Amino acid sequence: MPLTDREAMVLNEIQDWERNLFEFEPNDFQLTYEKFLQQSFSLLPEKVQSQFFSVIDSWLFHLHSMIQGSQLQMDAKERILSSGRIFYKDLEEIADLKKLSIEQLQYIAEQQIARHRFYSFAQGGLAGTGGPLLLSTDIPAIAVINLRVVQLIAMTYGVEVNTPFEMMTSLKVFHTATLPPRLQRAGWTSLMEELEAQEDYYFYEGNEEITDITWLEQPVQQLMKALVISLFRKKTIQGIPLVSMAIGAGANYQLTRKVTDVAHKYYQLRYLREKEELMG
Repeated sequence: MPLTDREAMVLNEIQDWERNLFEFEPNDFQLTYEKFLQQSFSLLPEKVQSQFFSVIDSWLFHLHSMIQGSQLQMDAKERILSSGRIFYKDLEEIADLKKLSIEQLQYIAEQQIARHRFYSFAQGGLAGTGGPLLLSTDIPAIAVINLRVVQLIAMTYGVEVNTPFEMMTSLKVFHTATLPPRLQRAGWTSLMEELEAQEDYYFYEGNEEITDITWLEQPVQQLMKALVISLFRKKTIQGIPLVSMAIGAGANYQLTRKVTDVAHKYYQLRYLREKEELMG
C-alpha cells in the first residue's frame, strides 16, 4: 500500500533524525568520560560486573511486567481505545488502531507523551525538595514513568506489549533511548536489525541482555543528580528549595523527552513499514 503524502513526510522526518543520529560526533570530553567510567568499572571482578547488569536486567524485566499487568495500565489502554473510537467507531482491540491514519495516531500518542513528560517533571520537582524518601524513590519512579510511556506509545500504534518479542523490544527501545547520543546509533541499529531478522512477532530470538557497560552513564547521571540536589537543597527561597527542585524537574523532564522521542519514532517507523509492506 503506497504511503500518503503525510505518511511520506513523517517517514522523511524519521530518516532525517536517523541521519543526524549517525552523524553525531562526540567531543573529547565525552570520549574521555566514557573511557574513565568503563576503566573504573572494569576494575571490578568480571563476576561482579556480570551480576550487576543481570540484576538491573531482571529488575527492568519485572518492573515492565508489573506495569503492563497493572490496573493503571489497563485503564490507560481503555483510554487509548476510547480515543481511537472517536476516529473509528468499530475499533475493538489494540491491533485495530493500525486502521487509523498517521495524523490520528500522532494525536493520541502526543496526549500520552505530554502527560508523562509532565509526570516526570513533577516527580523530579518532588525529588528536588531533597527529602530522603522522595530522593531514594526517584530512580524507581522515573523508571516506571518511562517504561510505562514506551508501552503506551507501542499500544497507540497497534502493538500489544504482552508477547516475549514485544516485551523485549519495548525494553530495548527504553534502553536505547536512555543511552548517551554517541551510543544511541548502535542501539538503534540493533533495533532495526532485529526488526529485519524477526520472522515471528511472538517469540523473541535475539540477545536477551538489555543493559551492558555502555549504559553505565545513565545510573551515574542519576546519582550525580541526587548529589547536586543534596548540595542545593538548603539554598531556599522563602523556605522552598527552588534551585534543587528545578534541577530535579529539568533532569527528569529531559530524560522522558529523550525516551518519548525515540519510542515515538520507533513505533511510527514500524507502523509505516508495515503499511508500506516493506516487511515482507
